Amino acid sequence: MTVTWEELGWERVATGVGRCRLPGWDCTAGLVIGEGTALLIDAGSSLAEGARLRAQAEELAGHRVTHLALTHAHFDHVFGAAAFAGAEVFGAVGVETVLAGRLGRAELRSDAVHNGLDPSLADEAVDALVSPGHHVSGEWTLDLGTGRQVLLANVGPGHTAHDLAVLVPGSPEVVFCGDLVEESGEPQAGPDAVPGHWPAALDRLLDLGGADALYVPGHGAVVDAEFVRSQRDALALRFGVSR
Repeated sequence: MTVTWEELGWERVATGVGRCRLPGWDCTAGLVIGEGTALLIDAGSSLAEGARLRAQAEELAGHRVTHLALTHAHFDHVFGAAAFAGAEVFGAVGVETVLAGRLGRAELRSDAVHNGLDPSLADEAVDALVSPGHHVSGEWTLDLGTGRQVLLANVGPGHTAHDLAVLVPGSPEVVFCGDLVEESGEPQAGPDAVPGHWPAALDRLLDLGGADALYVPGHGAVVDAEFVRSQRDALALRFGVSR
């Protein structure tokens, strides 16, 4: 019996494309299913959450997760990455300096515990933290088989210094935005944000997806281009950025 997206608590966004909203921080994880391949977008906030995501994704796909894209280096998006052993891991160039460095890992642990993650879970995740083996400096076309190609795009800096977006062509086109776009609250600008470049990053997202795409934020409900454009203008006003 084939399980449906909805039965596992996932939202089907397009054919072979879905997302789920994880408990705790309302963080999005995405899935793109190919022919014998599966791309997961972001890995959750702990090893246990990553393992649950992998099990659900593999049940939906009918085969193993072969690729993992990390949209940025914040704990709620990367701490589950080690659960995807054997998957090819992608991130924006430079994100490896955060995930592989002692200082970056210490800051990730501190942020996770400050935001309510159990310290033992934070320690476990940091000890096993995976750094991307593939570094996207511009755009990277990922072939998932059966004519399905996914575009990984380094569109930052903005929310962080290393922001990766994922475009899934189709009808509709789907753009996974990471935390460059947030729907369930005001976009969060921490100490690693680059506010002066954030509006331009959203312009690049809009160029990628176009007016009719669906945009999947890092937190919250799926939105349209008009929402992204409005958030872009609000960020420009908030940070004093002119066109």
